[in-house]
Order: sequence, then structure tokens, then C-alpha cells
Amino acid sequence: MTRAVLSLGSNLGDRIGHLRAAVRGLDDVLLVASGVYETPPWGDDDQPPYLNAALLVHEVDATPRYWLDRARALEKEAGRVRDPDRRFGPRTLDVDVIAVWSEDGEPVISDDPELTLPHPRAHLRAFVLRPWIDIQPYAQLPGHGWLTDLLNAEPLASDALAVNPRPDLRLESS
Repeated sequence: MTRAVLSLGSNLGDRIGHLRAAVRGLDDVLLVASGVYETPPWGDDDQPPYLNAALLVHEVDATPRYWLDRARALEKEAGRVRDPDRRFGPRTLDVDVIAVWSEDGEPVISDDPELTLPHPRAHLRAFVLRPWIDIQPYAQLPGHGWLTDLLNAEPLASDALAVNPRPDLRLESS
């Protein structure tokens, strides 16, 4: 069995609907979903706020590529269009593979440009780490340390203040 943490984000259209559709699309592999958080856009302020969440998923004999393929299929179903001129632009759904662990619990490390693991910028993104803590409170980001330590130190401590819980919005699988 391999486990992975996936980060979800949406800031176009029915934001919570896109996140819920992603959860339904992963129902066969879903262990647990985080709470939903509203966050300001990252990298490009000229867009609406995001809804973000994290998922812990597992599948027997799944490869990291399997998780990437599942993520891309969910984005496609949500009508995501990638704009090469706006790397951090708005999107209906963004699903990032943050970290993957092998069946023996070892983190998968990859420098493949298509799927770098762990995600090369996760340690800089409060909107990824805060929801992840919901589902794995004592987790470590491979190569970077404890999630709580990362969130409590700058530069993320200031960013974490803008990650607002949305208890009125829930992610539920079928």
C-alpha cells in the first residue's frame, strides 16, 4: 500500500462544489479529508480567494505517477485550463501531490520535473500545511521537518494568520 497527501484548491466557479467533486472522485482511495480553509491567492493577487483542503489517500501498489494521473483527471473533470502565462493564476481545481510514502512507510523522494517529491514548495505554503495538520497532526514534511514547526516559524507564521477555517463548509465522501 502507498499513502499520499494531496492538496486541493479552487477559486473559480463553485469552489466548494469542485472540492467535493474531487473528494467523491477519490472516494475509493480516501482515508480522511481535512477541514476547508479560505485563503488569499498565492503568487498572483489579482484573483478571488481560494478554498483549500488536504486529503490522505492510499492504494495498494500505487506509484507516485498513479497519484499524479488521478490528480490531473480530477482537474480535467473540473474544467481546469492551464494558462502558461499565469502559473499561479485562478483555477477551478488544483490537485497537488504533496508527499508519497511507500508501503514500508518510507517517504518517496523524486526529482522528476513532472513530479518532484515531496512537493518542492509545500514547506512555503501555509494553505497546504494547515489543512494537512487536520488529517495528520504529528506529520513531517520529508526533508523539512514537523508541519507545526514549519507553520510556527517565519515566513509561514505570518501567512498562517490568513488561512481561515470554514467550519460551515464540509467535505464528505459518498
